[in-house]
Amino acid sequence: MSRPAHVTAGRYAPPAAGRELLAVSADGARLHVEVHGPEGAPAVVLSHGWTCSTAFWAAQIRDLARDHRVIAYDQRGHGRSPAAAAYSTTALADDLAAVLGAALAPGERAIIAGHSMGGMTVMAAAGRPEFAEHAAAALLCSTGSSRLVAEATVLPLRPGRARTRTTRAVLGARAPLGPVTPVTRAVLKYATMGPGSAPDRVEACARIVHACPTGVRHAWSQVLAGLDLDAELARLTVPTAVIAGKDDRLTPVVHARWLAAALPNCVGLTELTGMGHMTPVEAPEAVTNAVRELTDRYLTAKTTEDEKEKTA
Repeated sequence: MSRPAHVTAGRYAPPAAGRELLAVSADGARLHVEVHGPEGAPAVVLSHGWTCSTAFWAAQIRDLARDHRVIAYDQRGHGRSPAAAAYSTTALADDLAAVLGAALAPGERAIIAGHSMGGMTVMAAAGRPEFAEHAAAALLCSTGSSRLVAEATVLPLRPGRARTRTTRAVLGARAPLGPVTPVTRAVLKYATMGPGSAPDRVEACARIVHACPTGVRHAWSQVLAGLDLDAELARLTVPTAVIAGKDDRLTPVVHARWLAAALPNCVGLTELTGMGHMTPVEAPEAVTNAVRELTDRYLTAKTTEDEKEKTA
């Protein structure tokens, strides 16, 4: 499958992968995996959100790949991963487990970062043996574990049944998004980004989101509408940082605060003023720095300690 036509120049253009892999999930779904950066460097796994692709992590990949081995993959039906027969939180967990097995050596640890549905993927997979084997720490960006439709403030209505019902209908619409135009850029910016987001960042997000096939977008919207991963949080015992935009309308900051309180081992909550839902694009330095901090504390430092013990 050819790469979708995203932004092709500048900081938000998808970088070319050093190599590409194919991961096969439990039900046979095929997942496109990209590996960037030097072999043998500390590993980072990036899981993108609903309607996005590996291109969404362009800024993080460009920065981190200088001294990390960055593994990014397209969720089923997104980017270069073909549509599949099943869409569920179980599929999200199966897919991440398959990627970890395909891209990491046995016992190799990595920082695992997820944005939006990618964060839900981390939660869904937390109890899997593959996750326990490979996760040194995790980063949850702009995500939630339940009540996504009820808490969303995309529509300027009072909280309640009417807003929840209308929000569910809007987010789950089967209509194609169509071409990227000034009007569709404005709508996407209002719904998913902070008011001060730069035009090039809005353009990058619009092109990524509009490239998602309509059927795939609808199928995953149904999964997200009924999401309930609260019970899975108890299994996410690795050190986990949470980051969110204060102007997020899709997953308002109340979700991040709930996660920080419920996680067994939360190591930090960062609330970004003026930022919306698309934090890796809106605030690339903040997200990249959060990954680096986790690498320094729980991956690089741990490796150094293990080497000292071996030579003692």
